[in-house]
Amino acid sequence: MMRGAVDEAKLLLIGIPVAIWTLLPIYHMFLFSISSKEEAFSGKAWPDHPTLRNFGVVFREQHYFLNHFWQQFANSLLIAVAVGVLTLAVAATAAFAISRLRTRGGRVVLNCALFTYFIPAAFLAVPMYKAMGAYSLLNSKWSLILAMVTIASPYAIWVLKQASDRLPYELDEAARIDGASPLQLFRLVYLPLMAPSLVAVGTYALLLAWNEYLYAFLLLSRDQDITLPVALGHFLSADDSPWELLMTAGLVYALPPAAIYYAFKRYMVAGLTTGAVKS
Repeated sequence: MMRGAVDEAKLLLIGIPVAIWTLLPIYHMFLFSISSKEEAFSGKAWPDHPTLRNFGVVFREQHYFLNHFWQQFANSLLIAVAVGVLTLAVAATAAFAISRLRTRGGRVVLNCALFTYFIPAAFLAVPMYKAMGAYSLLNSKWSLILAMVTIASPYAIWVLKQASDRLPYELDEAARIDGASPLQLFRLVYLPLMAPSLVAVGTYALLLAWNEYLYAFLLLSRDQDITLPVALGHFLSADDSPWELLMTAGLVYALPPAAIYYAFKRYMVAGLTTGAVKS
């Protein structure tokens, strides 16, 4: 009893400072968003005159850097959803072929794909830019979508392959005896059993694309086509940046992924840990 209380106290001593350190930047973002330009850098724990005016400016696009806020927000959403769907399609079919159909050379292909993670993604940005230019995809949303699918797919395939390996192979044999084709096996047996891992992988790919800056900055240039992270980066180019508006827009932009994460949190934990420990 006493030992359990001591262990719990140790966890609290570690957990509370970590939680405060993690939440402190978010709290400061919120302080900026409800502060006037004059009070933004006052250093106070709470502004003397909190206001919601900054949210009104952002929502109504009443600043030069916010002229296309909602269009850029929609661009980010469209690209993130497309990346999530395409990554799921690529990873699910590849993992099914490697793990369940046991395609010859499949594991070699998977290992080669994972090998790309030995090279930082930032180093691949310029080669990716050159490749997209060669295929006339620059300044097209498809360039960013394909680039992010390329980055997300190896890890997604690995996660789904590990989860797929844990499914009883007898299910496949029983389905084949009943006359199921590989496509029916994939659709009626594999996908329903892999649902938690599919949700986890799809959410991972979506959030990866949602937060991407470097590739979006390189591959898209028109104000109407860029994603919101790139547009928010333009605030830093001004001599007298409206930091309160930048933090407000950043706070608004952070709400959808936070909602997605908490909506699918239990699926992500279950999906990403499936296959981590072999029985």
